[in-house]
Amino acid sequence: MPFSKDLFAEIMQEFTVDSEQLHEIAADFRYDLRLGLKDPDLSSLRMLKSYVGLPTGKETGEYLALDFGGTNLRVLRIKLMGQGKFEILKKVAKPLKVEGVYDYIGAESTAEEMFDFIAALVDEAIDGDHEKKYLLGHTFSFPSEQSNLYDAKLIIWTKEFATPGVEGKVVNDLLKEALHRQGIDNVEPTAVINDTVAVLLAAAYKQPDTYIGSIYATGHNTCYLEPYAESADAPMIINMESGGFMKLVPNRFDKEFDAASEKPGEQRLEKMVSGRYMGELFGMALAELLGEKGKAYGFTSIDMSAIISEADKVAEIVKAKTGHELTADDCAKVQELAGALVIRSARLVTATFVGIIWQLAGSDKVQKQHIAIDGSVYEKMPLAKENIMRALSELLGEDAAAIDTVLENGGSGLGAAIAAAMSQN
Repeated sequence: MPFSKDLFAEIMQEFTVDSEQLHEIAADFRYDLRLGLKDPDLSSLRMLKSYVGLPTGKETGEYLALDFGGTNLRVLRIKLMGQGKFEILKKVAKPLKVEGVYDYIGAESTAEEMFDFIAALVDEAIDGDHEKKYLLGHTFSFPSEQSNLYDAKLIIWTKEFATPGVEGKVVNDLLKEALHRQGIDNVEPTAVINDTVAVLLAAAYKQPDTYIGSIYATGHNTCYLEPYAESADAPMIINMESGGFMKLVPNRFDKEFDAASEKPGEQRLEKMVSGRYMGELFGMALAELLGEKGKAYGFTSIDMSAIISEADKVAEIVKAKTGHELTADDCAKVQELAGALVIRSARLVTATFVGIIWQLAGSDKVQKQHIAIDGSVYEKMPLAKENIMRALSELLGEDAAAIDTVLENGGSGLGAAIAAAMSQN
């Protein structure tokens, strides 16, 4: 049975964001941003202070970077040489959990065990040298409450972590105690930042005029340098937790997906744009076209990427996931549908960038700048990049010529080292 033409047209319409809606979203995002600066309780954006500004590009020296964003831990020894140049002198990486061997993220483990494991990794990165003094920057990608560059208190574990004794504690204190237990008193944790902030620091170190950093991958978040133009406060990077932006009109697939998700009513933007959810939304729409509404096929964003870029593989991918044989005409429609989801995602993300660009410009002209983006959707998903550029033109007109996007995919480590260097100012 070929797809119903009317149903296909209706579904495509559900995933279309026209020019008027795009302008509205950008304006709503800027409005929410301004509300959040006054009082985060009034906004769907969390507007968390990072307590760090932008690097000058002149930061130099040898630093340690701990990248703690998920189950895979990395510790890097990085030499900053100024002018955007750096060298990774040593890199050690280990998972916090190995099936059947050890598990430091489960409810049976303890905070001490987890941080002793991290301290041992730090020891490896400095080759057991307990004499030379090192400052350590820490990229910690879990919801935290911060009162300065050093103090980040874990609010709640996410990403399936359940280690007791860490929530409500200052993570750098736990790390410091573990280092001390192992006689590594020459390593001083001095800074803790979010992974999105790390992306911005790393990119700004290499390229001046970078004020926005974003992660556009499995998840989505953006930060930017708030100039505080109307107050005496020093400019500071604000981690917006923008995946939680709520002033969007979800379509019927978004609503159905949200209702069945782990946390209904939260992370609306993220659920509409990120790699983790895109495949599921695509599968829901395809199930309707195949007359199997409600059936889950388990499509991923990697499947979507292949569907968009390889027309000759569409029939094979769909058959493997759904068991249905498609006509050539329906294969073309499937390709179009996957493309529509990616285009919508890129347009929504760009509208949020433009809300920030308007905030940075205030009443002045938009200045020349780069937007640093890290993540698999931006880097690898066909149609994403060109639709970001297209949406920038649509929203900014001739001012769009002043904006470009740059890939920053080593941010977590380099950004943490830069934060450690900046912690001395």
